[in-house]
Amino acid sequence: MKKVFVIGMTAAVLMASTLAAATDVEDAIEYRQGVFNTIKWNFGPMAAMVKGKIDFDAAEFSRRADVVAVLAKLPREGFIEGSDVGETDARPEIWENKDDFDAGMDALAKNAAALADAAKSGDMDVIKPVFGELGKTCKGCHDDFRVED
Repeated sequence: MKKVFVIGMTAAVLMASTLAAATDVEDAIEYRQGVFNTIKWNFGPMAAMVKGKIDFDAAEFSRRADVVAVLAKLPREGFIEGSDVGETDARPEIWENKDDFDAGMDALAKNAAALADAAKSGDMDVIKPVFGELGKTCKGCHDDFRVED
């Protein structure tokens, strides 16, 4: 009887840990997608200002650049093992070329911080090239590591 109990408890623990792992993967995907969507939310109005589609508001631009600089440090932790499947646009190359992906994440954080610094100048001539570098960084990772629609 004791063996049956131990086997039953072991099976229950294994099932619970498998379900927890699945939830962790789903949570990781949801987390990183939320961060990237929030970056996009803040990036859009800055891009419109840089392109002259909306009036440049130095304070608003700087606020959004600060937000992006903080957010840019966050997504990497959402790329856990096993989170390459499910409802995600992440390509397998992320895990196959982890060093390259990590370098892209480092560049994202570095270039977002540089934009936040440049934005404090309130000078679009200073901001524009730094914004362009951040945009190139984003595009590079999208090209290499994201399934595009």
